[in-house]
Amino acid sequence: MKHLLTVVGMVALLLTGVPKAMATEEAPYTVLKSDGIFELRHYEAQILVEIAVDGDLEDAGRKAFRPLFDYISGKNHSRSKIPMTAPVAQGATGEKIAMTAPVSQEPRQGKWAVSFVMPASYTMETIPVPDNPELKLRWVPARKVAAVRYSGFWSEKRYLAHRNLLEGWLRENNLSAVGEPVWARYNPPFTLWFLRRNEILIPVNVDSNT
Repeated sequence: MKHLLTVVGMVALLLTGVPKAMATEEAPYTVLKSDGIFELRHYEAQILVEIAVDGDLEDAGRKAFRPLFDYISGKNHSRSKIPMTAPVAQGATGEKIAMTAPVSQEPRQGKWAVSFVMPASYTMETIPVPDNPELKLRWVPARKVAAVRYSGFWSEKRYLAHRNLLEGWLRENNLSAVGEPVWARYNPPFTLWFLRRNEILIPVNVDSNT
């Protein structure tokens, strides 16, 4: 069952001992088409910080969260303090970076690539370099993405069910996937299951007439 997802495993904040790690800035997008629980979106270019980890779908995010969170909390090459949007993760030293939503998770050469979207104010020239060599900064160009939104528990079963729904919607709308599915989570684990915002995102090829 390793054929899975790309963009998000929001992780066990309580289990990691992080008291206030809550995303405030959301990756911006424009809705091109809305159809019930499905949307066709345009995302501008983004910068991701990501790490590749082993494990199954539900464990990968937990493994990846600590090094990603440490990076935005100050474990990076910049040693200057910068103003933070609230709430902000508490870090020890270095430049603190506001956490954004969603956290993403995708398959990558037998592992999971789990990533945080960086605030839009950064460029590849200004984003702090991670101290941890396992963390990579990646620029993602502007793209069209098909999305399905759902609430509920973070489980592989629910992920697969909604991924199948989204793939069926792509076929119905003559859209072709051009990348792996992304699993996106927007809430901390203490959020009640029925209030959680979960999404699956699939990059698609869209002609100018769509």
